[in-house]
Amino acid sequence: MTNPRKSVKSAGRKYPTILITGASQGIGAALAKTFAKELSGVRLALVARNAHKLQAVARACEKSGAKAVTFSCDVSDEAAVAKMAKAVKAAFGVVDVLINNAGAFTMAPFAKTKVAEFDRMIAVNLRSAFLVTQAFLPAMVRQKRGDVFFMSSIAGLGAYPNASAYGSAKFGVTGLAKVVREETKTKGVRVCCVHPGATWSPSWSGSGVKPERIMPAEDIAQAIVDIYRLGRNTVVEEIVLRPQLGDL
Repeated sequence: MTNPRKSVKSAGRKYPTILITGASQGIGAALAKTFAKELSGVRLALVARNAHKLQAVARACEKSGAKAVTFSCDVSDEAAVAKMAKAVKAAFGVVDVLINNAGAFTMAPFAKTKVAEFDRMIAVNLRSAFLVTQAFLPAMVRQKRGDVFFMSSIAGLGAYPNASAYGSAKFGVTGLAKVVREETKTKGVRVCCVHPGATWSPSWSGSGVKPERIMPAEDIAQAIVDIYRLGRNTVVEEIVLRPQLGDL
């Protein structure tokens, strides 16, 4: 799961530890690289299923001076998340910033959406955020400090045709973020729900959609880094980012 030679646990906790799920590509990879460039000495716990891609992201982050450890994990699996959380805590101790970025997207009319695909969308997008947050939030509450980001979508704010499974999952993420915010706002934990519109990822390759209709993943990452940098008395509860030309 992780390389013990890269364990960066330290007593001083001088640098924040940031855990990013879905860190192997797209917004997750952009987040890792942006934090690495902008927060000198940051400690990154990079989580995804694809170990090979994760290692490439970790190497890029370490070139910027970050300490990066990779954890291969299916974050929709309860036992796998428990195992990953134990390994992260052994390597880093307490996680200061959790970014629930793992997700997937498929389209189909409601009448043609298979139960198995509906369940997969709920698991990958919503169940994963629930499991990972449950694993790391208690330590944040105990130390009375932390940040949790939930990656929802504009599909978690409004209805889109042919997205019943994905939209249901993202509406769930939005609701989960609101509940966690209400339960932790007096405990030193800031919770932000991020609602991006169309953002570049490998899934757009070959789609024929013009680049100017899609936001770069780096812009979403930069917004999250900037939100994290705000003073502790300020929280951005929700942020909506859309392509300048509007939704697809």
